[in-house]
Amino acid sequence: MEKKKQRSVTRGIILTILAIAIGYTVYAAVTKDKINIVQAGAQAPDFEVVDLQGEKHRLKDYEGKGVVLNFWGTWCEPCEREFPAMTRQYAEFKGQDVQIIAVNFAQSEFEVKKYVANMGMTFPVAIDKTKSVFTAYNIGPLPTSIFIKPDGTIDRIITGEMTEKEIVQYMESIKPE
Repeated sequence: MEKKKQRSVTRGIILTILAIAIGYTVYAAVTKDKINIVQAGAQAPDFEVVDLQGEKHRLKDYEGKGVVLNFWGTWCEPCEREFPAMTRQYAEFKGQDVQIIAVNFAQSEFEVKKYVANMGMTFPVAIDKTKSVFTAYNIGPLPTSIFIKPDGTIDRIITGEMTEKEIVQYMESIKPE
């Protein structure tokens, strides 16, 4: 009789755990669909970040200009390989109303500042400490670059390393006329 009671309790616990797991899976699937709205042709979500110099950058402040949002991390080797080309092209396009904003994945300010100095990066670099921009743009693998047209729509999303030729081509495509 006692064993039968123990089996019933064990079954009840297992069924409760299964019900929680199923509920969480359904919740995660529904929530993911709501976040997954960023795609080429869509309006880019507004955001606000503060760069390493303490200057605020909001997407809506760049209305009428092209914006490249580059998501990266210091451990990311492809990011490291594309930064010299991005720095050169930033110098070229800055006077043509195309802005680059590099958004780091929540690393320490000390680590990011040291990396930026070593890489000679001259464009604004911000740390997304709350990961809110990463979440708003549904960023997965790094690097990911989002090219935003002057009207605020997303021109293209590039996941992975870009060549300098591609960077030039994509920055040309978002340059104001």
